[in-house]
Amino acid sequence: MTASVTSQEPKIRTVVAAVDDMFFASKISATARALGMVVSFPRTVAALVSLAREDPPDLFVVDLHNTKLNPIDIAAQLKSIEPLKSVPLVGFFSHVNVDLQRQAVAAGYDEVIPRSLFARDLAKILAGTNLS
Repeated sequence: MTASVTSQEPKIRTVVAAVDDMFFASKISATARALGMVVSFPRTVAALVSLAREDPPDLFVVDLHNTKLNPIDIAAQLKSIEPLKSVPLVGFFSHVNVDLQRQAVAAGYDEVIPRSLFARDLAKILAGTNLS
């Protein structure tokens, strides 16, 4: 008797990033591609929420200095939607802006990381191995 084994394709890990800084956007894109992940960069909070509702990602990444989107508003919206509440929300910031870090933590970010550490540990963060 021969046992049949059905192999299931592993789910491709997805990231939704609210990042308008071209350096970080390209770094995130290149790292995600190298890891075999898919990353999306919506341009509005409404587009971000809509995209995430359609197919919840494995991770949200937000540049807390994003000038086009309100990072605090992003957290409030994402953490109020049941299927998205449990998706890790990671924000990165300039280490000198401690007030922004405090605001992000209070708004519901799961991790708030200085830019230098975010850049250094990006592959681990995207892969989900650096989150608590």
